[in-house]
Amino acid sequence: QVQLVESGGGLVQAGGSLRLSCAASGSTFSINAIAWYRQAPGKQRELVAGISSGGSTNYADSVKGRFTISRDNARNTLYLQMNNLKPEDTAVYYCKAETADRWSTINHYWGQGTQVTVSS
Repeated sequence: QVQLVESGGGLVQAGGSLRLSCAASGSTFSINAIAWYRQAPGKQRELVAGISSGGSTNYADSVKGRFTISRDNARNTLYLQMNNLKPEDTAVYYCKAETADRWSTINHYWGQGTQVTVSS
């Protein structure tokens, strides 16, 4: 089992910055990849940025050049540095971890989410 706790959300004006954190605990050794998703009211949840155990990253086109995903393995913490925020970035941001057991059974674990609101 993996537990994920997000923090760092809040209210910010357009053009401002926020840094989100995701603290992972439990069977963190089994995590293959971890990512940030977001969901706005009435919208589908979408991938914002992801990072694999090997360190490769990917970003949604809408956040490239503005957001940076990083991790601190020693502290089991994932970060999302968000710069030049836009009102369109307003959403609940979730941390998601993917795990696999010895039979390659895939499980997904989600944090409770943290609200990011960007005002114009």
